[in-house]
Parts: sequence; structure tokens; C-alpha cells
Amino acid sequence: MSDRDLNEQLVKYLTDVHSIEEQALTQMRRAPEIAGDSEIAEAFRQHCHETERQEERVRALLEAAGESPSTIKDVAGKAGGVGMLLFAKLQPDTPGKLVAHAYSYEHMEVAAYELLRRVAERAGSSDTAIAAQEICDEERRMAGRLESLFDRAADASLREVAPDDLTEQLRKYLADAHAIEMQSAQMLERAPEITEPEGLARLYEEHLEETHGHEERIRNRLEAIGGTTSLLKDAGMRLGALNWGAFFQAQPDTPAKLAGFAYAFEHLEIGGYEQLKRVAERADDPETAGTVERILGEERLAARKLATRWDEAVEASLTQLVASS
Repeated sequence: MSDRDLNEQLVKYLTDVHSIEEQALTQMRRAPEIAGDSEIAEAFRQHCHETERQEERVRALLEAAGESPSTIKDVAGKAGGVGMLLFAKLQPDTPGKLVAHAYSYEHMEVAAYELLRRVAERAGSSDTAIAAQEICDEERRMAGRLESLFDRAADASLREVAPDDLTEQLRKYLADAHAIEMQSAQMLERAPEITEPEGLARLYEEHLEETHGHEERIRNRLEAIGGTTSLLKDAGMRLGALNWGAFFQAQPDTPAKLAGFAYAFEHLEIGGYEQLKRVAERADDPETAGTVERILGEERLAARKLATRWDEAVEASLTQLVASS
């Protein structure tokens, strides 16, 4: 790929991360209002200031390259941020949903900056590479803060739930987990078809097999405590997976975008399972808690494996772009 092409790709990646920061700002500014816990709210307030500085840094890098942020992408990012907050606010367990989704979003930002840094290094832009690494470190620290708040989020979500109603809450959490596994399976089934690198495709195939096992174990636990999977939730999740597959197939740099989203989705599952484990413990259901703990180990391992493939994903995306030009 020529230097000119690399610089063009660098600008595109910068506009992408700027739109991601715009969406993050929308979330961070409003999240404290619905956090349901003072410590969780303070974590969002602190990261809001970091996010404002991150947006300014990315904007400055774009301006130094003679470009400006993409208005269309930024508007879409802001709308997405509002949508996520509205979804969390409408849930009866807002604090838990909010923290789990924010935890996933932080890892989407980590993935975006890992990819940006690699493109910047290939384009010879040391300023961008350094900024990407520093911002990536900040996003990781925020993800760590959110992870440390899983207990408080569970407590805040269950504060108004009577002890006798905890089993019913557990059924709802299991149904949510089942729906997410259905979406994960749908995406992983399509992933090898729309990505080039053999290593990444094999990774998706391996985790698909694990995901089928997760879905079965969650369904078994749900049925064991007298619940049924929510057909409505499962259908909605499957539709979402199909839409994401179409989105990635339409991207000119599918391998990188797909790897980044898959990494974020793994952390959405991790955040959800961390909440589910705590609900199971409070409902005095050690079998469900143990099942979830084992699944969590597999989800975390899958995320770590994806994180070792950033270079492969970037190289495949840049090669794909050359072939399509």
C-alpha cells in the first residue's frame, strides 16, 4: 500500500475513533443521572473529563492532517449513545445494565485505538501512534474501574427486590444471557464467511462451538429453576446479529472492524455474566453461579485470544483495501 493510501486510511480511522468518542461523551454526560449509586456515578463523571480530552486530542490529530471530523459519523455516534442510555434506563435493573454496557463500550474503544495505533505506525505517524496508545491505556483503566463496581451495580439493581423475588430475577437474567448467546452464535456463524485471515476465522469457529455449549448450559439452568427462554428476546437478538453481519460485510476493512466488534461483544457477555453470577449468589443458587463462573472463564479466554490478533486483522484489512481499489 502506498504512503498516500496509508495516510487516507489513517484519516478514516481517526474519523471513526472521533465518532466513537462523541458517542462516549453522550453516554458519560448522562450516565450519572441513571447510575443508581453514588460511586458508579462518580466513575462516569471522572471518565467524562477524560473523554472530553480524548475527543480534543483526536480532533487535533485530524486537523493536523488537514482534515476534520465526519459530521455524519459523529451524529450517528451521538444518536447511538442516547439509544444505549435509553435502553439501560428502561430496564428494571438499570445500574447493572448500564455498567455492563459501559464495560463493553470501553473495550470497543480499546480495540479501536489498538487498530488505530497499528495503522498510524504503518503510516509513519508517531504522534498519532503515541496518542492512540495513551488513550487506549486510559480506556483500559476505566474498564478496570467499572469491573471493580460489578458488586455495587448488582446491589443497586437488586435494592428494591424482595428476597422471595430473587429467583424470579434470576430467571430474567438467565433469559437475557440466553438471548445474548443466541446473538453471539448468529454472528460467529457468519464471521468466517466475511473475514479473510485463516487464524481469525479459525478463532471464530472455535468460539462458536463454545457458544453453543454456553447456550445449552444456560438453557438447562433456566429450565431447572422453572423458567423458559424468551422467544421475543432471542428473536430480537438474532435480528441484531444479522444486521451487524450485513454492516461488517459492507465495510471495506471488514477483518479489523469485525475483530474489534467481536472483542467488545465478548466483554458485553463478560459484563452480563458477572451480573448474573452475583444474582445467582444472592438467590442462593450455587449451581447456576458455578455454571456462570465456568462460562466466564471461556469468554475471558476468547477475548484474550482476539486481542492477540490485532496485527493480523490490520494487515488483512489493508490488503483487502488494496485489492478493492
